[in-house]
Amino acid sequence: MYTKDDVLTFVEEENVKFIRLAFCDTDGVQKNIAIMPAELPRVFDEGFPFDPFNIKGFTGYQETNLFLHPDPSTLSILPWRPSNGRVVRMFCNITYPDGTPYEADGRTILQNAMKFASEHGISCTFGNNSEFYLFQLDEEGNPTKKPFDTAGYLDIAPEDKGENVRREICFTLNDMGIIPESSHHEAGPSQHEVDFKYSDPLTAAENTLTFQSVVRTIAARNGLTADFSPKPLKDQSGSGMHINIAVQSLDGKDQLDSFMAGVLAHIEEMTAFLNPTEQSYRRLGEKKAPIYISWSPENRFQLIQIPATSPTRRHMKLRSPDSMCNPYIAYALLIYAGMDGILQNMDPGQPVNRDLTEDDVTQTGSIRKLPDTLKDAQSLAQNSAFIRGILSDEYFLTF
Repeated sequence: MYTKDDVLTFVEEENVKFIRLAFCDTDGVQKNIAIMPAELPRVFDEGFPFDPFNIKGFTGYQETNLFLHPDPSTLSILPWRPSNGRVVRMFCNITYPDGTPYEADGRTILQNAMKFASEHGISCTFGNNSEFYLFQLDEEGNPTKKPFDTAGYLDIAPEDKGENVRREICFTLNDMGIIPESSHHEAGPSQHEVDFKYSDPLTAAENTLTFQSVVRTIAARNGLTADFSPKPLKDQSGSGMHINIAVQSLDGKDQLDSFMAGVLAHIEEMTAFLNPTEQSYRRLGEKKAPIYISWSPENRFQLIQIPATSPTRRHMKLRSPDSMCNPYIAYALLIYAGMDGILQNMDPGQPVNRDLTEDDVTQTGSIRKLPDTLKDAQSLAQNSAFIRGILSDEYFLTF
């Protein structure tokens, strides 16, 4: 957890030549501006101006510049860059020229959600299970949809040709201060998963962004391309980003059920942000990906599972999101939904301990479903008082 002075000292003593100021557009795509070390003291004090006009989601702002303000606690070395003349990165908040927070900045939106929960005596920790495919390149170096191997779930080398790539990914993350909990080959050909330990929501969101950047970089170094899209191969398993959430209360009361009830109550309205592409809806309902709005402590294929664990580690796993989401916005919406469940003392209802993907419509009865298409999901979000109360009109200009 670096301070401003720590960063300035580190940059001077460790031969840092470039500082990347990182932020995201409204889709969660990472952007950055690189500055030289001599500029850093001024940037800490005043921020760094940039033209937002060509950044998706920021075009509604018609003035000249917005400003980036680096968070020194997020300092990280980019270990794939040269050690002589190092490159470091910090995530930034975005403000107007007068210092007022920019309404469409996902980082600020998530920080506000965390503050809201804290004011009510609640804190959350998040951890992801992120899936992706590794595909080969063609003779000209362009991405293909040809898997790097044909291995299956939990297979090992030599069938699992991506074992060394995953190893390099995990070592690189470790060098950046992000410690994966586990990694393995997934069900699809050359599909992989890396799981992360719990951390506060802001750290978890930025670890997700860093992870995706690392995976793409290491894949490219190995002559491959990494694909995080939710359904890259029609007849194979889709890639999700399962979100694990633990809830702590200052009064010691177990609030997880009420938090989960709030997520279940608002999930349709949030789906456009958790599953933001057309391809997302080709994954949902296929190959064990959820489509019905249900929960279970036993059946791991429901929308929300409460995994078997010790009482002190009790948590929920939301299985519908995919990696195309903006993690800042996804986590913020989940916190606000869960807090609504706690404040309204909601009940999640009875668990569904059967595999709904094998049931017909008559068996599912009145169980609600996630939206069928992106258009339906967007319509639900646009007309949601809950969503409109969290995201500004500025944000919806692009959405």
